[in-house]
Amino acid sequence: MTAAEFEAFAPAYARLDEITSYLAGPIARIYTAAEAEDWVHSDGADVLRKILQGFFDLQSERERRCEGIVDAQGTPHNAVEKNHERSLTTRFGDVDVHRFAYRHDGAPNLHPLDAQLNLPEEQFSHGLRRLAAIEAARGSFEEAKDAIERSTGQLVGKRQVEELAGRAAADFDAFYSETPRPNTASEDVLALSVDGKGIVMRPKALRPATAKAAEESGQKLSTRLSKGEKANRKRMAEVGAVYDATPVPRTPEDVLRTSEQTEDPKPAPTAKAKWFTASVVEDAATVISQVFDEAERRDPEHKRTWLALVDGNNHQIDRIKAEAEARSVQVRIVIDFIHVLEYLWRAAWSFFAEGDPAAEAWVLEKAMAVLSGQAGIAAAAIRRKATDLHLEKKKREGADTCANYLLNKRPYLDYPTALQQGWPIATGVIEGACRHLVKDRMDITGARWGLQGAEAVLKLRALRQNGDFDAYWHYHLTQEYRRVHLARYAPDVLGNAA
Repeated sequence: MTAAEFEAFAPAYARLDEITSYLAGPIARIYTAAEAEDWVHSDGADVLRKILQGFFDLQSERERRCEGIVDAQGTPHNAVEKNHERSLTTRFGDVDVHRFAYRHDGAPNLHPLDAQLNLPEEQFSHGLRRLAAIEAARGSFEEAKDAIERSTGQLVGKRQVEELAGRAAADFDAFYSETPRPNTASEDVLALSVDGKGIVMRPKALRPATAKAAEESGQKLSTRLSKGEKANRKRMAEVGAVYDATPVPRTPEDVLRTSEQTEDPKPAPTAKAKWFTASVVEDAATVISQVFDEAERRDPEHKRTWLALVDGNNHQIDRIKAEAEARSVQVRIVIDFIHVLEYLWRAAWSFFAEGDPAAEAWVLEKAMAVLSGQAGIAAAAIRRKATDLHLEKKKREGADTCANYLLNKRPYLDYPTALQQGWPIATGVIEGACRHLVKDRMDITGARWGLQGAEAVLKLRALRQNGDFDAYWHYHLTQEYRRVHLARYAPDVLGNAA
């Protein structure tokens, strides 16, 4: 180590000597293990801060004046001043960075050392930004603030945590658009699914129609929403999923067990290599397009079987068809069988008393008919039964709704083909995503979200759910360098200044 290098880290050595001398002294002799650990954790952070300060001081000492510093507009910055200082709040505390400032009247100063170190624009370090991203994805911004203080001792405000999380999520779309995906097994089904989940938003973050409805409905209490008032305070978060599934050919009896069955049913296909996206800013069409982007990264030549699992929402189906046509890819659309069962149970209550065991047998019979490709026959039988029983309009409402559903959705109820080909027929993956990505984090009691804060949390949770956070963070720091530093200079200037 040279004299200059030793001098840069001398304060850290001195502080470490103070701490070890204290621990060796008479006061610390009576400490318990817990007391010693707490003391070292508290005072040891100052050693780490001084080490980091020594690193920055050493970089400042090594910086040399450069010629030919030109900004992105082509303006030379020939006036140079030394020791321009900026502060940086890190996980270990505040440090200062001294560097050359290359100046030109009327233009912002340029600091090549900032680019060399890839310093952030704001006061807080990328390390604190990363920590804010991790903690904000886990719990509320208030809880994230507290977690950062507990682990680092640094005081970061709730709003600042939200801003850091927003900056951390800025490159989500670009990351996935530029990151190639390995092609998976050609025999695996490529499954796509989309759904939505409402989030209670602040008034300014609502879509115009919802905001108008909320204003017209008013609010009974000043501190919380009453029953029924949340409906006009929500904005839909659109969630998309792509995953692979090895086909498992099955029969209707594998899906619904009957009392006569003796053999164990075959298990449903297992989802693997799951990928999720979510947005409260973008509409369903955009999220569906992103889902197709991910599918094409996995199967760019469209050689695999593409399967879209939906809950029957007409807008989603229309958008999936439009996206498939635009990309010249064949997509088989199948409605989640669990949704069909819900409609059959709704019809059952037109014919049976609540809790009647006969209702269960009736639903099983109709469900087996639908699984066997007889949705139209089942719909006709339901209507005929309602007519034969001379049910009043209100009483037969569930039966009519179910029959209409089966007839209208018949093109997407081709369960015989799906089962024979071994495809999944349920939307559990996307429903689980709505729960994990949206409900578990966004539906905290009393929470009302701003648009950018909600969007950032959804993106960060999706990254963690996809297992891509570490790879994303490396990409994000590279983009930060391009965005914050490289974009400010004429081409090749930073390479010459290094």
